[in-house]
Amino acid sequence: MILNETYTLSGGIEIPKLGLGTWFIEDANAARAVKDAIAIGYRNIDTAQAYGNERGVGEGVRTSGVARDELFVSTKLAAEIKNYPEAVMAIDGSLAALGLEYIDLMLIHSPQPWDDFRGGDYAEGNREAWRALEDLYNAGKLRSIGVSNFEQQDLENILQMCSVAPQVNQLLVHAGNTPADLIAFCESKNILVEAYSPIAHGEILENHDLTAMADRYSVTVPQLCIRYTLQLGTVSLPKTANPDHMRSNAEVDFSISDEDMEVLRNMAARNYGEHSIFPVYSGK
Repeated sequence: MILNETYTLSGGIEIPKLGLGTWFIEDANAARAVKDAIAIGYRNIDTAQAYGNERGVGEGVRTSGVARDELFVSTKLAAEIKNYPEAVMAIDGSLAALGLEYIDLMLIHSPQPWDDFRGGDYAEGNREAWRALEDLYNAGKLRSIGVSNFEQQDLENILQMCSVAPQVNQLLVHAGNTPADLIAFCESKNILVEAYSPIAHGEILENHDLTAMADRYSVTVPQLCIRYTLQLGTVSLPKTANPDHMRSNAEVDFSISDEDMEVLRNMAARNYGEHSIFPVYSGK
């Protein structure tokens, strides 16, 4: 069962292949969603400072009835923080909000602040933020560290100065949006890719080609999309607060043929509907 399968990060820490994304889950509802997911068998929970729900996610983790060391909790440093002292303070803030003694994976949420996404030069700010992650990693507060939304030049900026290399790069990856060159670069540097929005924020449910392919495998479109990201070798992080969807999203123990994987890799489907206003979907 996929919920029992893991990858091993370059630092030696195991990370479950399938996780629960919590973007758009309000703080008041986050504890219930996390507890439901853990009861179903999820062990990988992903949040961020920007989501505004770290308190609820932490409550769900602490009250789940599952030992802390059996759970993998990720959060992300706010994209606007590009200096060392603020980064250290913010990471300590995440630990306090979550109510946890350590975080399993801390990511820099974006190489640029959201109001200048894919804009100016923040190379030095990212190096400063990374130094903070390294120091808290070495202090044992963070078990693994990485980045999110980083392109190759952003990764190279960190790789040329770091003492601990990024272990993860969390990216927008789904059928219809497969950044193959960036995934290959990450693999060459032993950086595991995590796929967020593997169901393209839900808009891809209306795609007729995917519907027809899913029907051939007797699965749902979300199951096909999640399986696709898993077969790419990424961690898949579908987001939902619905326990029925959580269960269905984990029922992906089938295999997509090489021919269909190639079709999905080459598919272009980047319509995110009303959510296209978000920088991660619009690219700016």
